[in-house]
Amino acid sequence: MLNKQANRTMDMTQGRLLTQVLVFALPIMLSGILQLLFNAADTIVVGRFAGNEALAAVGSVGSLNNMIISLFIGLSVGANVLVARYTGSRNDRAVSDTVHTSVLLSLAGGVLLMIIGVALARPLLELMGSPEDVIDLAVLYVRIIFLGMPVQMLYNFCAAILRAVGDTQRPLYYLTIAGVVNVLLNLVFVILFHLSVAGVALATIISQTISALLVTRALLNMEGPTRLFLNRLRIHPGKLREIIRIGLPAGIQSSVFSLSNVVIQSSVNSFGSVVIAGNAASSNVGNFVYQAMNTFQQAITCFAGQNIGARKPRRIVSAMKVCMFWAVSFGLVLGMLSCVFGTQLLSLFSADPAVIAAGMERQIIVCAPYFLCGMMDVMTGALRGIGYSLLPMIVSILGACAFRLFWVFTVFAAYPTLPCLMLSYPVSWLLTFSVLLVIFLVLWNRSFVPQFTREEMERA
Repeated sequence: MLNKQANRTMDMTQGRLLTQVLVFALPIMLSGILQLLFNAADTIVVGRFAGNEALAAVGSVGSLNNMIISLFIGLSVGANVLVARYTGSRNDRAVSDTVHTSVLLSLAGGVLLMIIGVALARPLLELMGSPEDVIDLAVLYVRIIFLGMPVQMLYNFCAAILRAVGDTQRPLYYLTIAGVVNVLLNLVFVILFHLSVAGVALATIISQTISALLVTRALLNMEGPTRLFLNRLRIHPGKLREIIRIGLPAGIQSSVFSLSNVVIQSSVNSFGSVVIAGNAASSNVGNFVYQAMNTFQQAITCFAGQNIGARKPRRIVSAMKVCMFWAVSFGLVLGMLSCVFGTQLLSLFSADPAVIAAGMERQIIVCAPYFLCGMMDVMTGALRGIGYSLLPMIVSILGACAFRLFWVFTVFAAYPTLPCLMLSYPVSWLLTFSVLLVIFLVLWNRSFVPQFTREEMERA
């Protein structure tokens, strides 16, 4: 049992980084891509078998959902960093306390999100300007999805714990199982029972329940400090404070990002249901590119966390460079491919030429330079991993979110076209990355270089 578990986990404080980062990241990447495939199956099924209004309803609520749940997803980042750091320093008691605090926090947060999502679905969608032919279906979809928030939060926190110790394979297996169930239930509920958006929402929460149960079972059967004991579930105040200190800024950052996307989605809504559907289809395609790159943000967060705990700072810089290389490589290749084969990919979601044309406008402007987003995310992950979560939050809110809002109310107001609106994305990515890079270099040279140089001199 111990040997089998050792093969699943990874010591990130030693080994060849170029391949080690890729071995760590690929299962996460495949997990995310599989999840996106299954989510795309939702969109494809409703687009093909329930019409453009149903496609627009499912596609237009993603930014709203993300805005509401991002805060607690951010807290799972705090749990991930904390477990990684204590694992690197071999502090077993602290690892165990963090695990049990995190799992209980996930359940409590999930219940709170369920209440908020069900209660505020219609008012928020009305505020976004959701069209009359879409809003009823969108409200129904959102409310059913949020009924499954407790299991979705449980999965995210438990998977974050496994990633912190280098186990990225089992979440991949569990998502594969749950995703197959999701696709099968989509077909049954929508085609056979004609449940439209309600059918894909029900399929989603059933599959999420399966993945949550499987990942929780993995923690229950773990050996060592990451093992979960149900009778030990409690909130350890010190660990909760640390999770909040690291994770809350990440959650706020994601929420504000999503808020800016909600504003952009509101602007997209002004173009009508055809453009909404095209934008939704293009977003689904672009999400695959983003997921491949974002994997390396997760990687650098874990590598930095373990190596800070192990007092190996130079390895953090090397890991950041490797993660940047892989993020840019995947972003460039996949971004260009998504444009070259954009028409074929978008036709999976809708056969309407107008929908495909609207999707291609977004595809070219957003997906081709997507590697800039990958660079920005790696810098954010590096700062979080070394314990600075507040600074990337502030920079990202100002550089990406506030800038996009400024763009909507100035540049887009003067030139109200879809290409002008979408251009706000690559410009904001480049701006935010540049500032984050400068901040990292300043912090590293002022705080970490003197500290670790002094330690090396003392050891000598």
